[in-house]
Amino acid sequence: MNLHEFIQLALAEDVGDGDHTSLSTIPADAQKRARLLVKEPGILAGVEVAQAIFAEVDPAFVVDVLLHDGASIKPGDVVLTVSGNARNILTAERLVLNCMQRMSGIATHTRELVNLLEGTRAKLLDTRKTTPNFRICEKMATKIGGAVNHRFGLYDMILIKDNHVDYAGSIEAAITKAVTYLKETGRQLRIEVETRNRAEVEEVLRVGQVDVVLLDNFAPEGIREMVRLINGKFVTEASGGIDETNLRAYAETGVDFISSGALTHQIKSLDLSLKAY
Repeated sequence: MNLHEFIQLALAEDVGDGDHTSLSTIPADAQKRARLLVKEPGILAGVEVAQAIFAEVDPAFVVDVLLHDGASIKPGDVVLTVSGNARNILTAERLVLNCMQRMSGIATHTRELVNLLEGTRAKLLDTRKTTPNFRICEKMATKIGGAVNHRFGLYDMILIKDNHVDYAGSIEAAITKAVTYLKETGRQLRIEVETRNRAEVEEVLRVGQVDVVLLDNFAPEGIREMVRLINGKFVTEASGGIDETNLRAYAETGVDFISSGALTHQIKSLDLSLKAY
């Protein structure tokens, strides 16, 4: 799903057969303006999405952007102004706010975690733990906050996790099947494999043919030991139970990436509003 498709589906969900409140109370030719106000400090995200929503609802809108994605914001700041048909402004209002509030909340939390990594080699990764049909915006928000986008979906990377290993019979069997599959289908996808203990890491080292080793639910000292064992042969990623309380400890192990589902599934939206003026 691309951004245009998302906006069309979201508007169809919200508007249905018409915004009957606006249709019944606002003259069809009324021309008004509104401004998007910040009510809570954080990192701004979703301006690009808001512009696309306004353009989809009414190409005649005049939108003046004052603050851009990634900006630090505080209460009282004006992000943008929009002028045009009053009914259409009201139609766009809730979708713009829903997207920008959640995206800004994600970007704010992401930036806080990224700041904790300063001075280490580790980079923060997002995950597929996203809101169905809103992933495109949530992935944009984590990137604005300073994280690196992991795979977008099931189709752009092979990630062999614990259930795949258990169903395949072993790590070696899963990797071998994945490599054969890529050859037979002519696809060029990176292969990442999840490991749960030292024995599985050693199995990956023996089998090879992967790009990334995911170290899942290891304590920081375990990550440090596995990073030394892997010794640069593969990219390393840590995951599982990592949050702001222990992120720095994981980053200092020398791991390349740290993934966190909490970037997108445990977020408080930032308070924004669209007000007539």
